[in-house]
Amino acid sequence: MTPMTTLFASTLLSLGQSCGGSMPTIAETAAADGRFQTLVAAVDAAGLTETLNGSGQFTVFAPTDAAFAKLPRGTVETLLKPENKTALKNVLLYHVVPGNLMARDVLAKSGWTTANGQRIDISSCDAGAKADASKIVITDIKTSNGTIHVIDTVMLPAKMNIPETATKTGQFATLLAAAEAAGLVEALSAKGPLTVFAPTDEAFAKLPAGTVESLLKPENKDKLAAILTYHVVPGRVYSDDAIKAGTAKTLQGNPASFKSNRDGVHVNNARVVMADIDASNGVIHVIDSVMLPPASAAAASTAKNSSGS
Repeated sequence: MTPMTTLFASTLLSLGQSCGGSMPTIAETAAADGRFQTLVAAVDAAGLTETLNGSGQFTVFAPTDAAFAKLPRGTVETLLKPENKTALKNVLLYHVVPGNLMARDVLAKSGWTTANGQRIDISSCDAGAKADASKIVITDIKTSNGTIHVIDTVMLPAKMNIPETATKTGQFATLLAAAEAAGLVEALSAKGPLTVFAPTDEAFAKLPAGTVESLLKPENKDKLAAILTYHVVPGRVYSDDAIKAGTAKTLQGNPASFKSNRDGVHVNNARVVMADIDASNGVIHVIDSVMLPPASAAAASTAKNSSGS
């Protein structure tokens, strides 16, 4: 891969220098090569050419024309229509990581947050490196404002919002019913972004008998909303960022704490059983227990002790 990369980058550099005497930008480099015509057209249609010609430093995972040709018939033509400019821009920004990352930098982490807010996963094995499911076929094409890595498949960001993503998994019937009863579905479907620590149906089943049924009653709507918003943090917070931060203020108002040990990642006393599930408006972390905000936890403890006496 290295000799091919060097030859390719040198050819593009020569093209740029012969035209203007300086190293070309990301947009100019892609346009000068014959394999990115669809990408160049898409960047122009999305209004991103000026950005990729600017002074900011970017890392672009660039799909070839062959990569775009793998998409279902009519997909590219649909995305290029003016009315789909926002969707196209969202897809393209999912291929851009802020900062100038060479291949060694890319492979140093398991994932990178893209310019559209969602994260791409990075993996490497004997067969080569991948960004999400796309094979990185050429690396380290240097430009004046960043680096290009060529990929063989177009990467698609998550399109479903948080409630839609939760519905699709089939593990969150109780959580979704609770969000509906608390009047929070609209907020969880909004632009966000939000981070949700989502208890599974099994997690809700751990609560004392009758607790869920009681919380779902109209007269307990405020109490239910307080518990649910204790599971939501503003912003898109991935698991590694959460651990680094240690704590984060929830929408309910009280902070949640994060730690990592031999058992995995924990938020308060709940274990994260699946992390970093991207949604169009945030990220979901699946947890194995329902978290109770301090006031609710104290009330639950008192009630438990009273019933046991």
